[in-house]
Amino acid sequence: MTLTLRSSTSFINPKDNKIIKAHLHEDLYGVISFKQAKSSTRLRKRSSLQEIKMERSYKLEKLHSLSMNHHMNDLRVPVFVMLPLDTVTLGGNLNKPRAMNASLMALKSAGVEGVMVDAWWGLVEKDGPMKYNWEGYAELVQMLQKHGLKLQVVMSFHQCGGNVGDSCSIPLPPWVLEEISKNPDLVYTDRSGRRNPEYISLGCDSLPVLRGRTPIQVYADYMRSFRDRFRDYLGEVIMEVQVGAGPCGELRYPSYPQSNGTWRFPGIGEFQCYDKYMRASLEAAAESIGKRDWGSNGGPHDSGQYNQFPEDTGFFKKEGTWNTEYGKFFLEWYSGKLLQHGDRILAASKGIFHGTGAKLSAKVAGIHWHYGTRSHAAELTAGYYNTRHRNGYSPIAKMLAKHGVVFNFTCMEMKDGQQPGYANCSPEGLVRQVKMATRDAKAELAGENALERYDGGAYEQILATSRSESGNGLTAFTYLRMNKNLFEPNNWRNLVEFVKTMSEGGRNRKLPESDCSGSDLHVGFIKEKKIKEVAVV
Repeated sequence: MTLTLRSSTSFINPKDNKIIKAHLHEDLYGVISFKQAKSSTRLRKRSSLQEIKMERSYKLEKLHSLSMNHHMNDLRVPVFVMLPLDTVTLGGNLNKPRAMNASLMALKSAGVEGVMVDAWWGLVEKDGPMKYNWEGYAELVQMLQKHGLKLQVVMSFHQCGGNVGDSCSIPLPPWVLEEISKNPDLVYTDRSGRRNPEYISLGCDSLPVLRGRTPIQVYADYMRSFRDRFRDYLGEVIMEVQVGAGPCGELRYPSYPQSNGTWRFPGIGEFQCYDKYMRASLEAAAESIGKRDWGSNGGPHDSGQYNQFPEDTGFFKKEGTWNTEYGKFFLEWYSGKLLQHGDRILAASKGIFHGTGAKLSAKVAGIHWHYGTRSHAAELTAGYYNTRHRNGYSPIAKMLAKHGVVFNFTCMEMKDGQQPGYANCSPEGLVRQVKMATRDAKAELAGENALERYDGGAYEQILATSRSESGNGLTAFTYLRMNKNLFEPNNWRNLVEFVKTMSEGGRNRKLPESDCSGSDLHVGFIKEKKIKEVAVV
């Protein structure tokens, strides 16, 4: 006898010692089958015609249920939560493990998929070249496994401190800083000669400037050590490795540094191409096209300063140098160097993590100020050659897609109307452009919020973005960030509701009232309210 029933599972008695096995399907819309165990109960024989009809009905019902399950899973957007920047201490230990354990329990109860953590280069390899300490991260991974949570881990080759939201200071490894002190051109440099120690300049990617190794080799050795240490967890607990490719872990130049008040919103920023390695590359590029003078003085002389507006400069103004033959040459070179850097580090990453079961991702910054102008000045100084006449995110998306890397993008929570008019912002327009670029390149798209937001309006904007049919939908969303504010009652309720709605694909779906359209719960033989067997179909 087969009975199809729509009901809650409240009739299951957890104390019933006759339950043989119970597997819970991880998917939200799983199909649970209660199969008949041995029983002395004799069922009345039915005619073969009746059996055929019931079998056909059952097959149709099961097919409908499985197809609905697949459709719902396509819509589901798993939510991760970023952990504090100081999750691992300067000494290499897990920070406040008891509080972390309690927080992870709460996140699990809220339905989040997992968490994200920065694996800081400045902590792990601080004792010397190729001397790695992963123990604090190992303790975290084991704790996550215990709670059934997944992990996104960021290979953070940048310093912590000096940018929006940085709550602690973690510089690059001491032995790397020692090399920088000997050769200051190892880090990004602006027109006035100001050095930025956030990240090693991509100009020396392929030069053995770090005690006989190139920066790309150093990053690769670091990732290889991580893979070997966590081999048993990759693809099981550790589901994603995000490869840091610049300041804040983002594939960009440090064109808008906030340390020491250098830059403030919504300044256009400055080009970062004045270390000797970048200057040599520019000179070679100019000479190769017979325009030697275009590379002799570094970058554009009329591009202004960090806190200026586009119209204050000769380069970025409406009819500025950016749209001349020289401007196009320079911007192609500058953005091209960034693309080459991303390509190099992601190619290395792909070789290291291939076959581990972990996805690779890379983060691109959501630079939405001055997006409404022709030149998109703030994006240009960061290395994104995106103007009114050119799609700068298409080549980035294609490069990431080539390596099978997820395109992780920020500012998903922002609305145009919330930004100051004088800044010519359009986060919504920017997100739409990125969604279309990733769709056309066949690259997966994941999202983050750029600033800490706990209000319903921010969540609603993320939901609207995730379910929009224009361009790519989100394959995952990572919420910034876990702290004491998140656990305030109203903030917590908003998060729980957001996670629930994202798990339903951003749509409030209700199951049908009757079984005529197919049930999610198929119940087999039950006698005297005692379940003989529970198993997933």
